[in-house]
Amino acid sequence: MIKKNIEEFKKFIARGNVIDLAVGVIVGGAFSSIVTSLVNNILTPILGLVLGGVNFSSLSITFKDAKIGYGAFIQSIIDFLIVAICIFALVKLINRLMHLKKKEEETKVEAPVKPADIVLLEEIRDLLKESKEEKKKAKK
Repeated sequence: MIKKNIEEFKKFIARGNVIDLAVGVIVGGAFSSIVTSLVNNILTPILGLVLGGVNFSSLSITFKDAKIGYGAFIQSIIDFLIVAICIFALVKLINRLMHLKKKEEETKVEAPVKPADIVLLEEIRDLLKESKEEKKKAKK
């Protein structure tokens, strides 16, 4: 029973979709850290300057003993929006490329394949033509 499950698991892991998914998750995680750095180190300080020197990471409200840090939440929202825009643009680009590729495939016209009897008749015609030409040469 365990051996059968191990074999099924190996087949599952070896399928291309699972490996592609794993690579996508790893690349997505790396991309997410780049976007977080972009938001935290570039966009949020610029946005803070535009809004009068506000530092989003330190924005918070204290209510009795609880400190609610809504600035970090704003940064997370900005992170999400940038990631969503990037993914949207990437998906749109991939769809456009796939559409172009599909259009190219549709426009390619394959030469029609001649039936075998037609090919045979054409060969016979060509042989008869050659035979006639040889007879004409032999008479001269």
